[in-house]
Amino acid sequence: MDIFKAAERLMTMDDATWKRHANPLSVYTRFSILPLFTLAIWSRVWLGWWCLIPIILTLFWTWYNPRAFAKPLSTKNWASRVTLGERQYLNRKSHPIPEHHNGVLIVTNILSFGGVIALIYGLITLGTGATLCGMLVIMIAKTWFCDRMVCLHTVSYTHLRAHETKANLV
Repeated sequence: MDIFKAAERLMTMDDATWKRHANPLSVYTRFSILPLFTLAIWSRVWLGWWCLIPIILTLFWTWYNPRAFAKPLSTKNWASRVTLGERQYLNRKSHPIPEHHNGVLIVTNILSFGGVIALIYGLITLGTGATLCGMLVIMIAKTWFCDRMVCLHTVSYTHLRAHETKANLV
């Protein structure tokens, strides 16, 4: 089971949504989701069952975020290339990616998993240190993953351009 493809299906991402998600505002505001979700769960201490309202709002923001902004005027920026690389990564079964990317992506996912364990532990026990540590590890791993998506897109784009140039010379 490919968790990334499952998430894409859950998010109901179509071509138009992906184009809008390439807007840097969409990419950068997505970094707000983990802190908001963490705070929403933590709010059970103050709000009791009313904490479901901020949890549901955060889940809605997670779904709505890729749709919230217009298609970018340019994709020649780091944030847009994150999204373009992510699409390439999701299509790796039909269009394989260079093998050297897989190792780093496995490491970022293992780090994220470790952060999730710490975060869950912190949220269950209301441990501030574990919660913040888990969030920090997840955010660092996610940022590293995003940067790898930029590299993936850049390498693929450069390879495609070189291939097109070579074809035009023939």
